[in-house]
Amino acid sequence: MPEVRIIAKNFMDMVASMPAMKLDKLFENGFICEAILRSLPPLAKKYVLQLLHIDVPVAAKLLEEWVLPDGISKHRVAIDRLVQLRVFVEAVDRKNEKTYKVNPTFQRSLQKLLVHGGTLPRESMPSNITVRLPNLEDLEAYALEQWECFLLQLISSSHVEKPLNISSSLMKVFQRRLLSQRDKEAPKLTESGFQFLLMDTNAQLWYIIREYISNSEERGVDAADLISFMLELSFHVIGERNIIKDLADLGLVKLQQGRKESWFIPTKLATNLSVSLSDLSSRKQGFVVVETNFRVYAYSSSKLHCEILRLFSRIEYTLPNLIVGAITKESLYNAFENGITADQIISFLQQNAHARVAERIPSVPENVTDQIRLWESDLNRVEMTEAYYYDEFPSREVFEAACDCAREWNGLLWEDSKKMHMVVKTEVHTYVRDYLRRQK
Repeated sequence: MPEVRIIAKNFMDMVASMPAMKLDKLFENGFICEAILRSLPPLAKKYVLQLLHIDVPVAAKLLEEWVLPDGISKHRVAIDRLVQLRVFVEAVDRKNEKTYKVNPTFQRSLQKLLVHGGTLPRESMPSNITVRLPNLEDLEAYALEQWECFLLQLISSSHVEKPLNISSSLMKVFQRRLLSQRDKEAPKLTESGFQFLLMDTNAQLWYIIREYISNSEERGVDAADLISFMLELSFHVIGERNIIKDLADLGLVKLQQGRKESWFIPTKLATNLSVSLSDLSSRKQGFVVVETNFRVYAYSSSKLHCEILRLFSRIEYTLPNLIVGAITKESLYNAFENGITADQIISFLQQNAHARVAERIPSVPENVTDQIRLWESDLNRVEMTEAYYYDEFPSREVFEAACDCAREWNGLLWEDSKKMHMVVKTEVHTYVRDYLRRQK
């Protein structure tokens, strides 16, 4: 079974792939520079801040001396990331030695922001407006509800009490790889779609945003402007934009309607866009406990969690805050047929391990992970071949002669000499059949 991989790139990977001119244009916005700084690995942040007020190139060898010998690998990762994002400009000096310098545009913008502060380039909500604003708990609940509703609608619209009115631009994103549709049938998840459901929430979000931006040109929207706006969401409190409806469907923003005007408020999903994936995964609270007897206990009241667990386990019963299931051979075979791999299932269970077991090593029992991989390998070892089964031969002589006939055509797949049964390939069936008819 071929594995269809979904690459959920970090949002900053999209920034790094932009042309140099557009990237420098983004750097004119100090808030975008800060968002990029926040996304960097710790060592890369340190280098940027140390070189922020240095206007001359610094030798690469000198930078290497800033770290201990056991930190060289982290040093190289940090430098590579800074060069990819054009935060560092790489050059060669007169002695033919490599040097690095902070991108001048990035340097000026970040210096200005840190020293003088700044205001967002979008219009904020007037202070005299008396509309009741949601608190942080309301926003988090709204974002979770919207995101779960969106994922449930991907699985099946029948699971959603209040279906989202998803726009055509968002539907294009899903139909590229996540959904397929034939004639008038309802859209169905593809192999990539099933794999998508087991990804981490932030990885899912980055995938959707990446695809949404990649076809922005078709909608007449400049990709650089869209990326700029997404990064600004990390700092915004309120504002207005045409693409807000799509973002509201995904739970990235909440629309706030006044008497004459409307505003949006970014949720936690939006403010996490510029944070590194490792930082987010370390804060995640899990809900799944897997026992050595293959029982699964999910401490959650989420319908989405129940449907995702159903992709690879047998759900036995649900309580108000507990889902009980079991990982079985049959449930895993269904998952494998849908394109989900053993590693993806194991990764999902590990990433969502309940706090009670998350600190254990391993967080998922080894006998469970080993068996999941074994059942996958068993499935992959089986080669399906169309064949014909023969029994009730009139005599042993006829049986043995039929076996010899199949062997001559290299079509004998299996034989049981005691019970006089055999299986032959489809392509030699006619030759064996004609031979047996001649023996009557």
